[in-house]
Amino acid sequence: MTDPAKPLAGRTALITGASRGIGAATARALATAGAHVILTARTTGGLEEVEEAIHAAGGTSTIAPLDLAQTDGVARLGSAIAGRWPTLDLLVLNAATLGSLAAVPAFDAKEVSSVFTLNVSAQAALLTSFDPLLRAAPAGRIIGLTSSVARQPRAYWGLYGASKAAFENLLLAYAEEVRNVSKVRVAIVDPGATRTKMRARAYPGEDPASVKPPETVAERIVALAASDFETGHFERVG
Repeated sequence: MTDPAKPLAGRTALITGASRGIGAATARALATAGAHVILTARTTGGLEEVEEAIHAAGGTSTIAPLDLAQTDGVARLGSAIAGRWPTLDLLVLNAATLGSLAAVPAFDAKEVSSVFTLNVSAQAALLTSFDPLLRAAPAGRIIGLTSSVARQPRAYWGLYGASKAAFENLLLAYAEEVRNVSKVRVAIVDPGATRTKMRARAYPGEDPASVKPPETVAERIVALAASDFETGHFERVG
């Protein structure tokens, strides 16, 4: 019988951008729900802190420091995980970069390339690497984190918004490709205004206490991961 306090017991989850903010909070929440969590991010120290918190709370995790912008590293990560686990039950695509908030004519070509490399190309590489493990799972799940500017363009947010719009299209196209040939399901979550480092950079004058903590988003992601949602599901966390 399933323990209601551990709805994800026995499942393996990989979360990107897990060293801080929403990623770290989600990693801790997934572990509390019973999942074995594989944490990846560039910052080894941050990952170690999250892992220590998970273990202190009685959970289990594995850290895998990685710069997702180095897409050959994503393939190596996929091979390493496939060598240890036969399936991947949950993939949370959280890592992203904001880039500069600037008018479209002022875009720097190198920065455009950099933002799209992490926010789009790296996400495609992750889907490529983990597609076999997700398909092998009894009920593989992918949850991608987006932003309202992907669907509602805003002045000076064109770079980030365009990358997130491309990310959503990529993820939903994949969802349609696997819809009738696997049990993999895909959901997209817009966290809304949340107390993160990226938010502080975008809104430097904002009182952090005026927006919700990352834990609120993490709770919703865990609830979604444990539910039987329809592929293509979209929601915004209020």
